Amino acid sequence: MTLVPGPWQRAAAGARLLGGNGEVAPTIFAEMTALAARTDAINLGQGFPDEDGPAEVLDAARRAIAEGLNQYPPGRGTPDLLRAIAEHQQRFYGLAWDPGTEILVTAGATEALTATLLALLEPGDEVVVFEPFYDSYAAAIALAGARLVPVRLRWPAFQPDADELASAVTDRTRVILINDPHNPTGAMFSQDTRELVVRLAERHDAIIVTDEVYEHLAFGAEHSPVAAMPGARGRTVSISSAGKTFRTTGWKIGWLTAPSALVTAILTVKQYLTYANGSPFQPAIAAGLRLPDAFFTGLAEDMRAKAETLGRGLEAAGFAVSRPAATYFTVVDTRPLGFDDAASFCRALPARGGVAGVPLGAFVTEEHDGEFRSLVRFAACKRIDVLREAADRLAQLAGSTR
Repeated sequence: MTLVPGPWQRAAAGARLLGGNGEVAPTIFAEMTALAARTDAINLGQGFPDEDGPAEVLDAARRAIAEGLNQYPPGRGTPDLLRAIAEHQQRFYGLAWDPGTEILVTAGATEALTATLLALLEPGDEVVVFEPFYDSYAAAIALAGARLVPVRLRWPAFQPDADELASAVTDRTRVILINDPHNPTGAMFSQDTRELVVRLAERHDAIIVTDEVYEHLAFGAEHSPVAAMPGARGRTVSISSAGKTFRTTGWKIGWLTAPSALVTAILTVKQYLTYANGSPFQPAIAAGLRLPDAFFTGLAEDMRAKAETLGRGLEAAGFAVSRPAATYFTVVDTRPLGFDDAASFCRALPARGGVAGVPLGAFVTEEHDGEFRSLVRFAACKRIDVLREAADRLAQLAGSTR
């Protein structure tokens, strides 16, 4: 019998998860986390907080459990959370969405992205993605039988070249996928880039899909959704989640907003993935979205201070540092320390420097791996005392490499 690779195998290969023998290989994130545990290193590789979210949100989840909200919620999401998302979009961005037809609650942003791409793509379609990119993008695109077309974000500013972007978008482009604020680089796209994306989508009749999970973690200029730009609302699916904003990454409550026809298409797929999830967490996130402005501004300021603490430590260690504009992440170049292979550097760093990071090569296509070969991503979403200890350890590393 000849075994033909199925869609899941294609997806794993698309995300660079298959080993040479065809078995699923561990991700670099799992590998670095295990290595950090073995060496008692500070894990700045994976992007999850080490502090709980606001008490109002946690208490609301406990009340919901105690009150018996433990069975399936409606497939679109609980009515109160749908209303809270609509209120949030109007409050922060001036966008009006119908809670009943233009909003969908999902099992985190990853499910929202996957359901969206499976619903909108057909085999042979092209998806323009900014590289480096969150690793699940490649898997979802491969599952749909579509083709990923990368547009590079180059060190150190991590902004796309306008000509390269314009060349990448053609009449074969079905989706332009944007992650802004951007993981893994910490960059925010310029207004010129955002306007160009909208023009190209209009010219080639493409749909814009935006991953905005770090929307409330911008340090300077506030985040503004592409959907709020002239001409974009009718062709944009905007995706976000509660995990980063409320430090509840394990709850997996995400959502998307889009015109009703797009939401209906996405729901058709989503109902066969999880159908519904997180019943007691949905009222808790509704409470979180209604927190006063001071919570959201304080969240961004706290993350900015942490990013600056980590950045100073990385610079003291001798790295070249790309200072982030948003998100959990800071990217560095290891070449000033005499290393040009970030993967090897990251595997040695926990034992040698007591800190773990991940190579940026985990977020790029094999075709362009060499361009990002010396770059490493570190996550600053840890307690400030942990980051200071990491900075001290990295400073000692600087002395040992010179």
